[in-house]
Amino acid sequence: MSLNTYGHLFRVTTWGESHGPALGATVDGCPPGVPLTAPMIQHWLDKRRPGQNKMTTQRNEPDAVEILSGVFEDTTTGTPIQLMIRNTDQRSRDYGEIAETFRPGHADITYWQKYGIRDYRGGGRSSARETAARVAAGGVARAAIKALAPAVTIKGYMVRMGEKTIDRARFDWDAIDTNDFWCPDPGVIEDWTDYLNWLRKDDHNSVGAVIEVVARGVPAGIGAPVYAKLDTDLAAAMMSINAVKGVEIGEGMAAAALTGRDNADEITMGPNGPDYSSNHAGGILGGISTGQDIVVRFAVKPTSSILSPRKSIRKDGTATEVITKGRHDPCVGIRAVPVGEAMMAAVILDHLLLDRGQTGGVRGPIG
Repeated sequence: MSLNTYGHLFRVTTWGESHGPALGATVDGCPPGVPLTAPMIQHWLDKRRPGQNKMTTQRNEPDAVEILSGVFEDTTTGTPIQLMIRNTDQRSRDYGEIAETFRPGHADITYWQKYGIRDYRGGGRSSARETAARVAAGGVARAAIKALAPAVTIKGYMVRMGEKTIDRARFDWDAIDTNDFWCPDPGVIEDWTDYLNWLRKDDHNSVGAVIEVVARGVPAGIGAPVYAKLDTDLAAAMMSINAVKGVEIGEGMAAAALTGRDNADEITMGPNGPDYSSNHAGGILGGISTGQDIVVRFAVKPTSSILSPRKSIRKDGTATEVITKGRHDPCVGIRAVPVGEAMMAAVILDHLLLDRGQTGGVRGPIG
């Protein structure tokens, strides 16, 4: 299997399977001299870790990261950083009954059609467990961003769960870290909790979600106008996350309903440079950052592993019904929040390094 690597200068290769002994990431291109310790990465992995509350899968993995190379005396050396996370709570027996069966909504059938072999224990590489490695690599990216561009902050949160949406008039940044949904609207938490509990316990079903990730403090001028657009790489990064089926930058699909007059972000000269009247562009124009907040949203499909029977076929083509046993997220979008943050961090750092290499920080003067 090829193409397990993403990034231009800051390059991440993930490896490992859901039910193997371990998984992890090889991170190449991190600048030397960046302070980095395992606890710094662990902080971000703990946000994604399963089994923390009833809203997520009860697979109990500590997701303890080990740094095997590329760091000396708590500082990056500029050589490849090898990160490993051991799997400790696999229950492969849960998947024995589907060894010869394709689960609807999963990659089982396409893996088999492409490779002629598949790891049926939790989906192997197609499992959302792979995203733990991305979050670990994102922790490295955040550490490097802090050293190179300390004004940059990255935050993700849920704005929709199924048909239920937040009220942006109640948007509270401080509320995001205080609830199980990473939601900025405290007014919806009770309703969302009741709904997801009913969906999980009574309806034996799952639901999708929309995640928004914002990068603040990104300097103007990173990205490129054609094949290395910042929004192109962000869209590809978010789309590569398991279960993601759609990505938007800024106004996204809603821009199609606007007129040119409504959509264009007017520019005035402020005391510290250009000021924009709005941010329909999501902080990116022509593939290059404007200095405004970079806003990305992605849609996560409902978890395909549910206890409701679904029609399918076996490898021999015979008909069957599938009830997926095991421990699964009723709304995988919850744990997709830190994954989206990690991918944002990796892309932002990659483009900071690309810009440093191409322009050395040169900018066209304004004012």
